[in-house]
Amino acid sequence: MAEFWLISAPGEKTCQQTWDKMNIATTRTANLSTNSKFTIPDLKVGTLDVLVGLSDELAKLDSFVESVVKKLAQYMSDVLEDSRDKVQENLLANGVDLNTYVTRFQWDMAKYPIKQSLKNISEIVSKQVTQIDNDLKARASAYNSIKGNLQNLERKNAGSLLTRSLADIVKKEDFVLDSEYLITMLVVVPKASYPDWQKTYETLSEMVVPRSSNLLFEDQDSGLFSVTLFRKAIDDFKLKSRENKFIVRDFQYNEEEMKADKEELTRLSTDKKKQFGPLVRWLKVNFSEAFIAWIHIKALRVFTESVLRCGLHGYPWSEPEPAGILPLRLLQD
Repeated sequence: MAEFWLISAPGEKTCQQTWDKMNIATTRTANLSTNSKFTIPDLKVGTLDVLVGLSDELAKLDSFVESVVKKLAQYMSDVLEDSRDKVQENLLANGVDLNTYVTRFQWDMAKYPIKQSLKNISEIVSKQVTQIDNDLKARASAYNSIKGNLQNLERKNAGSLLTRSLADIVKKEDFVLDSEYLITMLVVVPKASYPDWQKTYETLSEMVVPRSSNLLFEDQDSGLFSVTLFRKAIDDFKLKSRENKFIVRDFQYNEEEMKADKEELTRLSTDKKKQFGPLVRWLKVNFSEAFIAWIHIKALRVFTESVLRCGLHGYPWSEPEPAGILPLRLLQD
């Protein structure tokens, strides 16, 4: 989004004369900006005391609404993940890009009736954006929980053989199960040490079953071997393996646990996909609502400040897109 400044100027005899004078000063002689008219309707002014108090309140509300707009935009980027090139096309205001909305701004009479006082209009915006902020926190918490749990499970199924889950690698037939005396161990062996493993594994302990080792899986660095031995030799086998830089993985084959992990992975992946579409749609709608509210707050601020500084006479509103420096900067990306 481009950078915009909202500017009000003391009126000449007519609004057009003021507009022309500002254009000459900012575009024709110095090429400082591209200007657009920013139409603000006749709003209820109220008393001076109300305006003074409202000026501070609007500044705080401006900052709050801006923070919500930015949170919505950032979360849209987070949710889209690998499709972040599509963020801009999803961040629209009233169905148009943000630059177009700002340069063609029209006060929304339905949402913010001008018969209401300035304070009431600001309260309407405050309630609206506070609700959006609360909803965002709840939706983000729910989605992030699913996403985080899914990432944790996916991490278990990735990485090196020293740390990753083995559930999707091993099969029931790889193990000696339900034996009182025998047990199958899983050992991670560096690829460079394959020959050493084949030569030595049978003698690492006195009770290793000969020719019982099989390569079950390998990545670019290591291989996962199975080997069967007597249970009473487990500690000695682990010690000798470690001395030879073979890493024994502590693993017990449990079909029910492995099945539950796979089902949980599938469930979380499905839940994430189900929530993704509705969440993106909600973000699109509420980013638009929050951004529109933000620009209306900008309009309220420039109106209020202008009345406080210059009185109630008519002042034209303009919205330059600067090529240089202008005195009042109220809106930026």
